[in-house]
Amino acid sequence: MLPNTVSRKTAWLRVVMLAIAAFIFNTTEFVPVGLLSDIAGSFGMETAQVGIMLTIYAWIVALMSLPLMLATRNIERRKLLIAIFLLFIVSHGLSVVAWNFWVLVAARAGIAFAHAIFWSITASLAIRVAPAGKKTQALSMLATGTALAMVLGVPIGRIIGQILDWRTTFGVIGLVALITLLALARLLPKLPSEHSGSLSSVPVLFKRPALVGMYVLVATAVTAHYTAYSYIEPFMQVIAGMGHNFTTLLLLIFGSAGILGSLLFGMLGSRHGTTLLLGAIASISACMLLLWFAAPRVPAMITLCIFWGMAMMMIGLILQVRVLNLASDATDVAMSLFSGIYNIGIGAGALLGNQVSIHLKMDDIGYVGGVLGLVALLWCAWLFNRYPQLRERT
Repeated sequence: MLPNTVSRKTAWLRVVMLAIAAFIFNTTEFVPVGLLSDIAGSFGMETAQVGIMLTIYAWIVALMSLPLMLATRNIERRKLLIAIFLLFIVSHGLSVVAWNFWVLVAARAGIAFAHAIFWSITASLAIRVAPAGKKTQALSMLATGTALAMVLGVPIGRIIGQILDWRTTFGVIGLVALITLLALARLLPKLPSEHSGSLSSVPVLFKRPALVGMYVLVATAVTAHYTAYSYIEPFMQVIAGMGHNFTTLLLLIFGSAGILGSLLFGMLGSRHGTTLLLGAIASISACMLLLWFAAPRVPAMITLCIFWGMAMMMIGLILQVRVLNLASDATDVAMSLFSGIYNIGIGAGALLGNQVSIHLKMDDIGYVGGVLGLVALLWCAWLFNRYPQLRERT
């Protein structure tokens, strides 16, 4: 347990630093979405070929989240955070000097290993260091860091890549991570591992049908989203005929809307989580189905991205809270599974978008993603009807 004498100001500052860490990790995960064309050009490859890097990264996280969490479950959490930040920083250094595409993939693999552990432990740590009774607000702040990655990290990373090159983008991320590491090492107290669970927790968790249903919903909704979102940059340039600057603006709008979504979750998530989740899944489905129609119309595309960004942020937050509530006895195992399954969705969506672009048309990524979104919506409605405990306030 953390000492009760810590001030609320210090407690919130610790949450803020974890939110900044979330900002950094999510920036580096998603910044290649805005740099695919530049990376492809530097290696003489097609954009769709480079896009496979997103799938490799996501699936490494998916496969390694649980094994790495179990391997590190007894390590004091402050020490573990420092270790994964060091791996993160070194891997970004390798990204900067990558002399071919597969060296870049290897560097991204190192980042993915750090990512796998980070997201397995961070949500529960944010709750532990937050002021008493502020669980929802702490998670909302963590989500704000995630959203700011879309608002500031991805667009700024893209701008740096356009003005200088994509290698500089990764170098800057590594430098910011180093500064954050120093701050976390100074601010965080010792955090002994608590309620992390063990390998024996896994079959116990999978005997909880409501929790398994939530995991299936995570995989389906995230796959739907990333089928379209992973290729939004080439879609806007090739299909919509928009320039680089407008694509950057859309990424900025999408991320800004995510902040609105996290704020809305902070205000209403504990009381109206069920309604928000159903509405959010319906929103992303509609946005993707309308993507091709909105693409050449600037006001329509901006409006679509606002609703899409808000909805996707709320989906991630509400599902995260539901999983934590259903697995309070093994939070780290449950969240490592959540992170792994989320990244299965990212990788599957990126791969599906890749295959749609190659074998059908890039125009169709929104339709395919939207149909999957409707499947997720039906599954969600069935889950809430079948398991009333999922409708309980958090």
